[in-house]
Amino acid sequence: MGEKITHVLNGTIESVKNVIPIPIVVGKPSLFKEPLLKSEIGVLIGMIGSIRGSLVIKSRAKTFCGIGEEMFEMHLDGEMLQSFTGELGNMLAGNLCTILAGKGIDIDITPPTVVMDGSIMHNSDLAFRVGVDIIGKGEIGIVLMLEN
Repeated sequence: MGEKITHVLNGTIESVKNVIPIPIVVGKPSLFKEPLLKSEIGVLIGMIGSIRGSLVIKSRAKTFCGIGEEMFEMHLDGEMLQSFTGELGNMLAGNLCTILAGKGIDIDITPPTVVMDGSIMHNSDLAFRVGVDIIGKGEIGIVLMLEN
């Protein structure tokens, strides 16, 4: 399982680099032990297959808006920002599936669930957090929650 976790963490970071066209600085992965994941805005995507769990990408609305502006050259807010956040999560998770398939790890993803000003409870067996600084836009937190 350890090797698969490493592939998922590295694949997630690679996916961020592939999808978001802005320079990034990746923090060191750490164990995430809190049962509550709070977020101004975030997206949760389930993973099934060789690895089961969830991928959560969370941040401030301003950060997602900045990423959207860079990618689409237009200001996003309200429903457009929510839609973009879900689609960004979908693109990141879809790219992760492709990366992992190249390593012989087959996963499928669920449709994205966007969470606004809320919390996500988790009781996964193992969770990791990686902070990613999107240069000039803010930080996103990536939380990988895994089931045994």
